Amino acid sequence: MDVITAGSKIAFIGLGVMGQSMAANLMKAGYKLNVYTRTKFKAEGLIAAGANWADSVADCVADVDVVITIVGYPSDVRETYLGKAGVIDSVKVGTLLIDMTTSEPTLAEDIYQAATTKEVFALDAPVSGGDVGAQNGTLSIMVGGARQSFDAAKDIFDALGKTIVYQGEAGSGQHTKMANQIAIATNMIGVMEALLYARKAGLEPMTVLDSIGSGAAASWSLSNLYPRVVKGDFDPGFFIIHFIKDMRIAVEEARSMGLKLLGLEMALVFYEKLDEQGDGLLGTQALYKILDEMNS
Repeated sequence: MDVITAGSKIAFIGLGVMGQSMAANLMKAGYKLNVYTRTKFKAEGLIAAGANWADSVADCVADVDVVITIVGYPSDVRETYLGKAGVIDSVKVGTLLIDMTTSEPTLAEDIYQAATTKEVFALDAPVSGGDVGAQNGTLSIMVGGARQSFDAAKDIFDALGKTIVYQGEAGSGQHTKMANQIAIATNMIGVMEALLYARKAGLEPMTVLDSIGSGAAASWSLSNLYPRVVKGDFDPGFFIIHFIKDMRIAVEEARSMGLKLLGLEMALVFYEKLDEQGDGLLGTQALYKILDEMNS
């Protein structure tokens, strides 16, 4: 399979916080895009920039070289790929399918098998880096599937991310993303508790960050989300409801392996409580709110 270069035609499905910026970066890199999302107004900026709107998944993918999806939940991934008039039903032989949704490893394996039967290629390639990484084309991309397919997608991944790593067979990208989300979940508790402590001690929070932000405590969440909370900014770079979805997948995968991950499970309880009180559409940094409430 040859490298898929600029000028090739891509069907891009899913234009949320991440997808809009990712699709725009592909257009800047010279790819031609068909776009589809359930809410058409989200595609208006891309259409104005030259993307072709499709009225259905089937129309979007019918005559393209590559299909990229980044949708909401595993149920959306399953419907998009394996449902009637979905991607697998509608693509031509030889198309490369890249699902960049954070989803279930077993579903990635199912899609890979269905794709193989249809004589098309499939990769699971979830991403990390939030809205900033999507906008700047600096995402971390973790990829599972056949090595040949990964190599063919090199230029596409280069247009979207900075850290691009092949992890292994189908499902490996999703397993790696679960490890990523587990690390973030527990780290977020530490980051927000550090801010609470700094404020209670009467310190200036951003001056504290000057000291701890590049030492042993350094992390993406500390550098990027701690300052947002200091400003009172809880807008989503990544929705709480989507993080809950990811953590639930990770908990179930861990349990299936006989693992009990206490930090992950504690973080999930906190985020589920935020969702129950109506904060599910805030960014993950809103964890601060519930920890602050617990100390009031």
